Amino acid sequence: MAAATYDVLGIGNAIFDILVRTDDAFLAQHGMVKGSMALIDEARAAAVYQAMGPATEMSGGSAANTIFGVAGFGAKAAYVGKVKDDQIGRMYTHDIRAANVAFTTAAATDGPATGCSYILVTPDGERTMNTYLGAAQDLSPADIDSAQIAASSIVYLEGYLWDPANAKEAFLKASKIAHDNKRSVALTLSDAFCVGRYRDEFLDLIRTGTVDLVFANEAELASLYQTEDFDKALVQLRNDAQLAVVTRSEKGCVVAGKDAVTPVPACPVKQVVDTTGAGDLFAAGFLFGLVRGLGHEQCGRLGALAAAEVIQHIGARPQASLKELAQGAGLPV
Repeated sequence: MAAATYDVLGIGNAIFDILVRTDDAFLAQHGMVKGSMALIDEARAAAVYQAMGPATEMSGGSAANTIFGVAGFGAKAAYVGKVKDDQIGRMYTHDIRAANVAFTTAAATDGPATGCSYILVTPDGERTMNTYLGAAQDLSPADIDSAQIAASSIVYLEGYLWDPANAKEAFLKASKIAHDNKRSVALTLSDAFCVGRYRDEFLDLIRTGTVDLVFANEAELASLYQTEDFDKALVQLRNDAQLAVVTRSEKGCVVAGKDAVTPVPACPVKQVVDTTGAGDLFAAGFLFGLVRGLGHEQCGRLGALAAAEVIQHIGARPQASLKELAQGAGLPV
């Protein structure tokens, strides 16, 4: 097998984040389900934006956040996602390239604007997302560069890609190319409501080996197997998946393999400010550890460290050097 050009390549919905602090009353007033991700149209996006208070704006997107984190640890990273050639799309492209991530997906010249997610953060740090996919929904198999996929040790896919039909086909094309070239494929389930929409299809992806590694949180795991019994769901996940990681907030995570379950504690935090990107950055640390050949416990610790950094401030992109944080914690980078 040829040496890899990239350690991790992520494929996802390229979304620009607009974040604002609010309260539960605002969510109720606007019919939002706390902690969820809802897909909205352009009219709803305009209405939500008008009702929001002063906002923090930055590049986002689940898989993009993960890839940003992977690069922050010092790995070679690439990203595939669709923006429009508009002001926000150009900002998005600049941001991800400035993080030393290879990003060559052609921007759309017509059609909907670059996607945006309107994120409401309540005082408990929980985030509620209202996402207008915009140009992101037009990611298609034609945007998948076979040579780039074949040159990536791990191809990382977000469950949100299952919402747009074209992106779903791009997802499947990338997975096949990766496996044809003896590369690994990882999937994050993204959101419990996303799992609810595509439960049978996600289970098929896992059981058929279309994906080799699955990331989920407790809510997503419960939705996948339709049970609130964590231990029961974990048994089912271990039976279905080659390798899985389930994050459990302050309880840390469990790495579930066929032969063993490895619990890893969470990193202590002073204050949870905003949980946006917690799972994305956890995946970044874990994937970085995998490509460096580390054991599951150290992979989990790197993930916990990255997640702890990102939940202590607004926004889903790290504000401190993940590489330096890992070195300070005595973790190998």
